[in-house]
Amino acid sequence: MNIRLAAPLQKNSIVDGEGIRAVIWTQGCIHDCPGCHNPETHDMSGGVVVDVEELKQQIKSLSEEVGVTFSGGDPFCQMVECTELAKYCHKCGLNVWCYTGYTYEKLMTMAKTNKDVLPFLKEIDVLVDGPFIMKERSFDVKFRGSKNQRIIDVPKSLKTGKVVEIKQYQYKERKAPEKKETNIYI
Repeated sequence: MNIRLAAPLQKNSIVDGEGIRAVIWTQGCIHDCPGCHNPETHDMSGGVVVDVEELKQQIKSLSEEVGVTFSGGDPFCQMVECTELAKYCHKCGLNVWCYTGYTYEKLMTMAKTNKDVLPFLKEIDVLVDGPFIMKERSFDVKFRGSKNQRIIDVPKSLKTGKVVEIKQYQYKERKAPEKKETNIYI
């Protein structure tokens, strides 16, 4: 089985999820979000084709990483291949994060007609969902680019049947500090 990647397996990332991570940069995305920071990953025939077994060997050799993040592109454009790799990550004791332009709700709707959605979701520990929206762009949100994107605990969401966001990453609007009047003429 082969997977199309935008780049080689990246090691030692500290910005693509919690802890030190490896990143699988998938090639292909249908969302075409204006302002996307990875537009070169959109072409479905771009990147390079890599044998999944070769990538598994690279994952097996990871030593400092606590997890693997699927990004891209959109990993949900290559669900079967990503499911196989995510299962292997778990077998190696690594947690799995995944970025997608789909919302969790859209994925659950897609799962009703596409048998590949749920198996992949079941192998994801944390999902960063939703399209990048330029007008929602923020440097105040951790591990994502825009305020509309959520960081979701997938096992809890699947168990409860509703989206369970990870509280420490939920976006909270900052309040402007109150101005205190000071009288310097006293």
